Amino acid sequence: MVLGQRLIIILPAYNASKTLERTLGEIPSSIVDEIVLVDDCSTDGTAELARSLGVRHVIEHDRNRGYGANQKSCYDKALELSADLVIMLHPDYQYSPRLIESMAFMAGHGLYQSVLASRILGNGALKGGMPVYKYFFNRILTFTQNLLMGQKLSEYHSGYRLFTAEILQTIPYHQNSDDFVFDNEMLAQVLFHGFRLGEISCPTRYFEDASSINFWRSIQYGWGVLRVSIQYRMHRMGIIQSSLFKKNTPNNGFKR
Repeated sequence: MVLGQRLIIILPAYNASKTLERTLGEIPSSIVDEIVLVDDCSTDGTAELARSLGVRHVIEHDRNRGYGANQKSCYDKALELSADLVIMLHPDYQYSPRLIESMAFMAGHGLYQSVLASRILGNGALKGGMPVYKYFFNRILTFTQNLLMGQKLSEYHSGYRLFTAEILQTIPYHQNSDDFVFDNEMLAQVLFHGFRLGEISCPTRYFEDASSINFWRSIQYGWGVLRVSIQYRMHRMGIIQSSLFKKNTPNNGFKR
């Protein structure tokens, strides 16, 4: 636990067998109460390996439902296990699990209700192997999102993030996409409802076994990100009413 708060790590996994053991090996067991792995119909034995490595909560999707759908299952299970703090970490070892303690204590002390591990803070993204085109699009998208959403984040696209249970109980994440833009919809919802969001510098690791979407999927993702940011702005201005920014009700997909 972290300052009396129950900490659960969620691992949205797809074909992560080559990096899973390294990821689990660096998760600080002294403060982590449970680990949840959701396997999105992998073909490399990820779920079986997770169980053999001692992961108690392994959920297997019967078909590949998508990155966003994977996270929905992760967050549902974390709330079912009475989490107070939830950290989403990719099991592909691209992000360092050694930051879990720092992120957890930032929220545990009540400083922030959400924490992002930023690959841009500290100028290490390109040195860590981030492809130049990804870095370029990251910076352009982040600049545009900050303008549209009135924020000053260093990036919106990290897959390493913490949410308190209060956030997960408030935002209607089941209304979000089942694809990669889910991450940005989550952040837009967090910011819309006024939760405090902090950032911490995170080393970047790009290597052969680290998962990454291709160029054309990146383009699709970029358009989705812009759509979400425009929706946010227009909803704020009262021009449209988007279901993304409503609070949870018993009828909008929230599960406990």
